[in-house]
Amino acid sequence: ALGPLGINMMQFCKEFNARTASIRTDVPLRVLVLSYTDRSYEMKIKPPETSWFLRKATGQEKFSLYPGRLFNQEIPYFYIVEIAKLKKELDEDLMHYELEAIIQMVLGQCESCGIYPIDSVEKPVPFAPKA
Repeated sequence: ALGPLGINMMQFCKEFNARTASIRTDVPLRVLVLSYTDRSYEMKIKPPETSWFLRKATGQEKFSLYPGRLFNQEIPYFYIVEIAKLKKELDEDLMHYELEAIIQMVLGQCESCGIYPIDSVEKPVPFAPKA
């Protein structure tokens, strides 16, 4: 609810749409809104959660019912590196981290989702959105 914060809803929507015009509509974004006492605001648009990238890379909507104990999905290590590169490039909170540290974060997310990273020599398949 932006009204109680004194933020003009139309102005916010126009600014949000202008800043996200180059992003596909099926990509969920995180938005952080900082409201100030003079009724101004600052909007930070963040990339999707790591789990969204993992769902797209594995093609699954649901992960393991017993994460950490039952690993029923596999993901090539190449995808993990690519997700980490995207996170480093798009997320301003992670820009100052080393790529290896972000890879470890993504691997931790894989473990908590029940995804087992594998070494794969086959070429990755590009993501094609559903029509």
